[in-house]
Order: sequence, then C-alpha cells, then structure tokens
Amino acid sequence: MRQIQRRSLVDTVVDELKREIAQGSWAIGDRIPSEAELTTTLGVSRPSVREAVRSLVQLGLLETRQGDGTYVVATDATQVALRRALRSADSREVIRVRRALDALAAREAAEFRSETDLAYLAEQLRQRSAAVAAGDTAAFAEADLAYHLGIAAASGNRLLTDIYASFDGSIRESVADASCLARGADPDRADLHDALFRAIDARDPEAAQSAALGVLEQQERLLDEHP
Repeated sequence: MRQIQRRSLVDTVVDELKREIAQGSWAIGDRIPSEAELTTTLGVSRPSVREAVRSLVQLGLLETRQGDGTYVVATDATQVALRRALRSADSREVIRVRRALDALAAREAAEFRSETDLAYLAEQLRQRSAAVAAGDTAAFAEADLAYHLGIAAASGNRLLTDIYASFDGSIRESVADASCLARGADPDRADLHDALFRAIDARDPEAAQSAALGVLEQQERLLDEHP
C-alpha cells in the first residue's frame, strides 16, 4: 500500500474551476466571477483562488485581460496543448498526420452523413467559390476550414471531430494561396473538393477517401511551388 497523498487547496480549486468550464457553466468568451466572488463562493483564501486562476491561464483555458477581468478562451486543456504543438510543427508534418484523419473523416462521412450535413457542406463550397471569385483570402480560408470541419462532424465520430478541430489554425494557414486567389483561381485545380462532396453525397467511402487524400496531395504540391 502507498501513502495517501494530500492534495493542495489550490489543486482542489483548479479542479472545481475546470469542472465549471467543462460543464458549460462558463462558455468560451464568458468572463468568470471576480477573485472576490470566487473566494466567497468556494470558501477559500484569495491567494488560493489567484494561484488556481494563474494555473488555468498557463494551461490556456483562461485569459486575463488587464483591467477587464479573466475570460474563458478554451474548454479542453488537451486540445490547447495539441494546438500549441501544431503551431510549431512543419507544414508537411501536419499534412502527413492529416492524411490519416482526413481519410477516416471522409470514409465515415460518406457512410453516416445526413441531409443536414450535405446542406451545410454545399453551403461552405458555395462560400468558398464566392471567396475565390472575390479574391478574398480570409473568407476563402474560413469557408475551406468550415468545409473540412463539417466533413469531420458529418462522420458522427465525436473524438475525430474534436481532434480535427485542433488543426483549425494549421488548416487555415495551409489552404490560403494568395497568389492563386489574386488571379481569381482556385488552389484546388482538379476540383477535388467538389469530387469529395459528390462522393459523400453518393455514400461512396472509397471515392471520398481518394478525393480527400488528393486534396492534401495538391496542398503539398503548393508548398513546393511556394516554399
């Protein structure tokens, strides 16, 4: 038998604050109660609350804004850690990891998608095309990101969707080829995003996987053309 370790009061406060965030009591963008309010509610000292909040800021769940309070900026510390790792990862490393995720998302979306999912994906493709025509890089990146996240969501696999969401920043950076957009051209020269949509619509997992991997191959070629 091992000795039972006594937990610090700060650790207990950290767990309580994490629980409030995870349960949705405080959503992303919400300002949490003040230090004085938390001290009263939790029945602990101000230093304990202060240290617990500082720990959650370091984890990336909270953000302190000078003179304005502390806000929830994320709900999952694991996802925050993955996002931080992705920010420093090489673009080709990200694409290699995405091959596994995109292939699985495409196959499962083709099997389990709903009509609502299809309508959402079609709208993101429409917005993507409109952004290309307008040469709007930011709108293009947002629509393309929403399209790929929508495919993950259409799979019905919550874990896959959560992991995929961690890639949002790297996907946004990788899809925007400003030189193509400035000419009113789509970086997807083979219309593979449309092919991917058609395969999901047709419930064809093999074709969906092939199109999804083709999109990533094109992105890798763009990296070679624009290092």
